[in-house]
Amino acid sequence: MQRFAAYVILSSGLQRFLIALVAGALSSLSQPPFGIFAINFLTLPVLLWLVDGASGDPERGILARRLPSFWVGWTFGLGYFVAGLWWTGTALLVEADEFAWALPLAILGLPAFLALYYGLATFLARLIWTDGFTRILAFAAAMGFAEWLRATLLTGFPWNAIGYAMMPVPVMMQSLALVGSYAMNTLAVLVFAAPALIFTGRGGRAAGAIAIILFAAHVGYGAYRLQAVDRTAAESTRTVRLVQPFIDQAAKIDNGERGRIFEEHLKLTTQKPRDGAKRPDYVVWPETSIPFILTQNPDALVRIADALEDGQILIAGAVRTENDGAGTPTRYYNSSYMIDSQGQIMGATDKVHLVPFGEYLPFESFWSRLGLNAVAAFPGGYSAAPRYQNLTAPDGTKFLSLICYEVIFPNESASVSRTADAIVNLTNDGWFGRTPGPWQHFQQARLHAVESGLPIIRSSNSGISAIIDGLGRVNDGLDFGNVGVIDGKIPPKITRPLPAMNRDYNFWLLELILALIPVLTRLSFIFTRN
Repeated sequence: MQRFAAYVILSSGLQRFLIALVAGALSSLSQPPFGIFAINFLTLPVLLWLVDGASGDPERGILARRLPSFWVGWTFGLGYFVAGLWWTGTALLVEADEFAWALPLAILGLPAFLALYYGLATFLARLIWTDGFTRILAFAAAMGFAEWLRATLLTGFPWNAIGYAMMPVPVMMQSLALVGSYAMNTLAVLVFAAPALIFTGRGGRAAGAIAIILFAAHVGYGAYRLQAVDRTAAESTRTVRLVQPFIDQAAKIDNGERGRIFEEHLKLTTQKPRDGAKRPDYVVWPETSIPFILTQNPDALVRIADALEDGQILIAGAVRTENDGAGTPTRYYNSSYMIDSQGQIMGATDKVHLVPFGEYLPFESFWSRLGLNAVAAFPGGYSAAPRYQNLTAPDGTKFLSLICYEVIFPNESASVSRTADAIVNLTNDGWFGRTPGPWQHFQQARLHAVESGLPIIRSSNSGISAIIDGLGRVNDGLDFGNVGVIDGKIPPKITRPLPAMNRDYNFWLLELILALIPVLTRLSFIFTRN
């Protein structure tokens, strides 16, 4: 292994580019649907060794000398994001005549942009790099900071964050409730990269000891928490039905198919429970499942009332409109409605975090002059709601509705989730077909359940629909491509060990400590030499 490390460190040119690209691509196997988290024990050491060997012209300035380390991180990121996010381009093929031209932008452009964060990480790490053990601390801190930036800047896109690889199953998810997703990124890199030092003999013992302790604590706490919560959790009495119709995306955007789609949802709603069980208290339909503007189609509310039994409540996705009067443009919202068995709308919440280029166009006036529209939006795009809100049922149960990929931003809705009893996640992953996308999205929903302590009631048009408890365990579900319903109890809310704000503070404290140690080590070396 030492010879392999030396080979990587001393590589150059095309050889170095290919090593970084392949290492990044292999790292994507740590994410769903593969979940081979151990691959990162090989690929992240390779990235660290590449940074070891990334030295520029000593005659140039301090920043210019670190540019080779930026390109190493960027190339690794390019491989990681192309291999992990290529499926985003499939959404453009639903209306290929209008959007197929943008395939290269989705498959290569988006990954090339996201790779900039990893390039920044290796660049920053190299600024405080040392020859010994502390370089792994600099590496972990820089990667954690880059993942925080990726989740925050330009509305954020933390999809397939490197720390998610350390949480493939519930026993390995529970640390998330303690430290939060940002700190998990930093700690995961610290553990995954440890073999780089173990096999090169520079700080290997310290790195190995820290990695073993952290990994053992990670799994040990998970096992403890799963058992502890099971012993104290209250039995739930509220029941829910998830409807998964699996409507082809091409049909969903065909106006002539609206009636059939609506009838399919009604049919599944009225299906008798299995084994003579009582009818569910709530019925949940997926994102934009009602193919009409409800306020313009009162007959649709009558049909919904006919389908629901007395006392049942429907939570369903639909497009909502607002207009301030004649001469003003209509605003469209991607919304969740709560409707009772009398066909009355009891409440509605609108999507807050819209998908750039999917539901709205950033810098819309510029793109509109070029004749471009968002992929899944109306002319002018969807409008975003100003804040997250709960939907409150007649029995007092509060549901936090998160639509589509809002579920991957747990910090955004944390203040509202504290008062909620459950999260309802309405989504439509049919845009992406049978690709890794739906499985990656589903895994991130499970992680949100752990981080918030709330059960997630996830209804997806195409799958994966599931009832997820606050520990990330799937109580019941329907896989991608199946048609049917799930009836089950809504799991109880679980007390979080730390508030979200405390976890954020802990992340920044961890970042400060990990970055400060190599800085002080480097300064000590400089002063000693002088």
